[in-house]
Amino acid sequence: MSGSTSASVKWAAFGLLLCLFLCVGCGSVATQKAFYEPITAELKDGDFHSAAQRIEAAKAENKYKKKDRFLYYVDAGLAYHYASLFDTSNQRLTQAEDAADELFTKSVSRAATSLLLNDNVLEYAGEDYEILYTNLIMALNYMAQDDFDGAFVEVKRANEKLNLLEQKYADASRRFQEGSSDDEEKVEIDYSAKKVRFNNDAFARYLSMHVYAADGKMDDARIDYDLLRSAFREQPHIYDFDVPDVKYSSDDKSMLSVVALVGLSPVKEALNLRIRTDKDLDLVQILYTDPWRKDSEYGHLPMSVSEDYYFKFSIPEIVPRPSLISQVQVYSNSEFLGELQLLEDVARVAEETFQAKKSLIYLRTLARAVAKGLAAHKAKEKVDTGGVGGWLKKEAVDVATDISENADLRCSRLLPGRIYVGDFEIEPGTYDLEIEFLDENGDVVSAQELKGYQVLKSGLNLIEAVSLK
Repeated sequence: MSGSTSASVKWAAFGLLLCLFLCVGCGSVATQKAFYEPITAELKDGDFHSAAQRIEAAKAENKYKKKDRFLYYVDAGLAYHYASLFDTSNQRLTQAEDAADELFTKSVSRAATSLLLNDNVLEYAGEDYEILYTNLIMALNYMAQDDFDGAFVEVKRANEKLNLLEQKYADASRRFQEGSSDDEEKVEIDYSAKKVRFNNDAFARYLSMHVYAADGKMDDARIDYDLLRSAFREQPHIYDFDVPDVKYSSDDKSMLSVVALVGLSPVKEALNLRIRTDKDLDLVQILYTDPWRKDSEYGHLPMSVSEDYYFKFSIPEIVPRPSLISQVQVYSNSEFLGELQLLEDVARVAEETFQAKKSLIYLRTLARAVAKGLAAHKAKEKVDTGGVGGWLKKEAVDVATDISENADLRCSRLLPGRIYVGDFEIEPGTYDLEIEFLDENGDVVSAQELKGYQVLKSGLNLIEAVSLK
């Protein structure tokens, strides 16, 4: 074997080993989500106890890292809720709420002082819609236990968080604008928080309306009824469907209310983009990479750059998950009682509340990608020794840069996708109830029975049905 061939083989081996090392070493900047697949399958099959056990097993196997503890708490809390283990659910969801408050401030502070950190490395503080539904699922837990005070507290917290969303991101904007003397990279970004166009949640109003009515506070119930309707009127970008015909009282009969949690919430997927810099125009152009939009512009920013470069980066986007269910019907003693109506599309809420953070993620990721891309270019120039060895070294630099730019796709995958409700005037008494979940062809996808349900003359008659298919 000649000397040059031997050297090429050594460089090839070195390059392969270096790429393998980098792939393993950068695992912490890629979102781990494969372990959700069997959990999701059991959720769709309605085996909620097994799903909860799988989540606990995943936690024991360190699938939920310490930086992902919010996700563990909220996932476990949701699984226990579906399994009707309401006390355990509230324990986990309370931990999720506490973790969200603590981690948001910490993650913003850390991100602001080291802008080149990949978001996957930071502690996950939860999305605002996840935190909102954490409180509302806790309210359902308390309502199932006839604890009206507990339910009121959770709905109030949910409403307060919505009211403070704009201030939350205004504070984050100021933190990033100020920067920090500890930011060794000296990367500047011009972040201005987007206006939050969501401050009134219809599901929260629906729950408090019924709790007020059950507690005999009819004036308060009427106020929430009006606020529910105004949520649709004033926020058509979220509630782009008809207001459901909700009721909270009846003159001579009882009110039976049904809440159905349907399908699964949206997830985050990576939107892969490319950066192209123009040193003459002091411009950074962001281009799509997918086949149907390839090289069309996603956006651009004025930014002084020293050379013309072209490299990859990714940002997360909210993507709804399809559901088999398009209709929910209620039967009482085998007779058709009525059809539930859509009250909330969780994907719409998720998309809107994500907008305030998305602009920050976009600018941070862009600044980081530009800085890393330029550093990678310089590194490749230094290792350009020619031949196979130089090529492999440059490839290793490219691999390291690309795999360190994975989008942060962490999110809870156990929330429902849509919420349906129905309020039916019915005589007090004992009923065998059945809730059928139908597909677009009218075929039954799943059904839930409740034998011997006692409808009271007064108080709260609210049942929950779940089909996450």
